[in-house]
Amino acid sequence: MTTLHDFSAIALDGTERDLADYAGRVVLVVNTASRCGLTPQLEGLEALHRELGGDGLVILGFPCNQFARQEPGTSEEIGAFCRASYGVSFPMFARIDVNGRAAHPLYRWLTRETRGLTGGRIKWNFTKFLVGADGRVVRRYAPTTEPSAIAADIRAALAALPAQPK
Repeated sequence: MTTLHDFSAIALDGTERDLADYAGRVVLVVNTASRCGLTPQLEGLEALHRELGGDGLVILGFPCNQFARQEPGTSEEIGAFCRASYGVSFPMFARIDVNGRAAHPLYRWLTRETRGLTGGRIKWNFTKFLVGADGRVVRRYAPTTEPSAIAADIRAALAALPAQPK
């Protein structure tokens, strides 16, 4: 069975990251864009990261330029914008496609796993996928779903994590 942990992606700094590094953590995967009306959600995503990161949450941002060309920048420009404008400190990856023949394998898998919920294809920037510690998709959220509206589901997934020794 395929899970999130079977994939890798290129980080903004150009290094390949094995997503198995996030095994045992609750992950929120989001396709982002810097010039979208939904871009202010980066602030809410960062707030979740700061509030729940210590409890086992990790947010993974995947910039995408497929929707009205709202992410045209280079990796350096994307990273600088996200840090300067929204204080983003969660992992961000190099720009990818989320639909079509060139879609990143992670997104082909995510959309297959959630096909029945929303019709498969990514509809717009800021589609979110909550992934459990086991690497399986828990739930998919629409682009307009504010990060704060996902907090209860994230907390429920975090509550299922084994207790960490102090």
